[in-house]
Amino acid sequence: MIRLSSWVSAAGLAVLGIAALGCGRPGEQKPEGAAPTGSAAPAAQKPADPAQKFKGQTLNILAWEGYADAKFTKGFEEKYGVTVKGTYFGSSDELVAKLKSSPGVYDIVSPSSDVAYTLMQGGLVDPIDTSKISSWGDLADALKNLDDVKKDGKLYGVPFTWGPDYLIYDANVVKEEPKSWKVFYDAQYKGKVTLWDDISNIYLVGQIMGLDKSNPAALYNMTDEQLAEAKKKLVELKPQVRKYWATAGELNDLFKNKEVVLAVGWPLTVGTLNKEGLNLKGVIPEEGATGWIDRLMITSSSKNKELALAYLDYVTTPKAQALVFEATGGYCVANAKAKEHMSEDLKKSPCVTEGETYFKRLNFWQYVKERKKYNELWNEVKSAK
Repeated sequence: MIRLSSWVSAAGLAVLGIAALGCGRPGEQKPEGAAPTGSAAPAAQKPADPAQKFKGQTLNILAWEGYADAKFTKGFEEKYGVTVKGTYFGSSDELVAKLKSSPGVYDIVSPSSDVAYTLMQGGLVDPIDTSKISSWGDLADALKNLDDVKKDGKLYGVPFTWGPDYLIYDANVVKEEPKSWKVFYDAQYKGKVTLWDDISNIYLVGQIMGLDKSNPAALYNMTDEQLAEAKKKLVELKPQVRKYWATAGELNDLFKNKEVVLAVGWPLTVGTLNKEGLNLKGVIPEEGATGWIDRLMITSSSKNKELALAYLDYVTTPKAQALVFEATGGYCVANAKAKEHMSEDLKKSPCVTEGETYFKRLNFWQYVKERKKYNELWNEVKSAK
């Protein structure tokens, strides 16, 4: 996976300016002490210790790549004596399909803003008691106040991460920073471009067409004529495309093997590969870029809802959010206080240094009413000769 600036307190964004799982029955503690002599009153009983209450349970998370990384899940496992198991999906549509076909298997999901509404409306997720989220007050208001995961006065998703679908380029080959997405059509890069195998390419072409200049929602509600034009432009781009990547790992390999020099991708790729000696850079072109906001939601079919809520509480704390930031290579996170637990190097991320500007330049994914039509068009593009 399908995805507010970080440190702009005045704007109330409080996010790193930059996304994402068993059963067991809680145990009970025996009463402490004996009843007084001659008394039938029961002894006082301590509240169940969570470390014992959840011990041995498995939390199953269905998430975007990197959203169940041991770097930050290990602390939760050790705290409660549980196992966190991550299953990754490669697109928003895959998430919905897996969740619908496997009721009771997953406890937590990490949908992006294009399908979070779908899960809520479909009854696939439960409302969340935010009074049980200890860091709720520290999470960015701009994220918490969005209406796409609210229904009948209840909230169904906790902000986790957000970020761009930006233009990644190999700076050792592409010497000048690309100014426009149109660089993908440049003849000198024929066969050296890679796109995500996802309908978000339709949004991208919509930006090249300038559809969202006056109305950001236009990308997600194209007319038949606009969709036909988008298809034409995507088919024209095919000779430039080496491959449509399906996972972040696959995209990483394309860059490492020198098969591509230009891509649509996420900060995870840049952060991961530059640690291995590559010289990748990410840029938001003049047309802008789309972006994702990933929430964590508890599935309505979960058998471990109390444990799932405990995980949401844990993973939104400042220290855990800092570890999420590190593990994902710089995905913007929802808790501004995470900065206090970051290395000086990580604090140089665009999320931290220019969060508000970064956020404002992104057109975040929205619910696509005609999603089936968009998927059909994307499949037609891929099969076109």
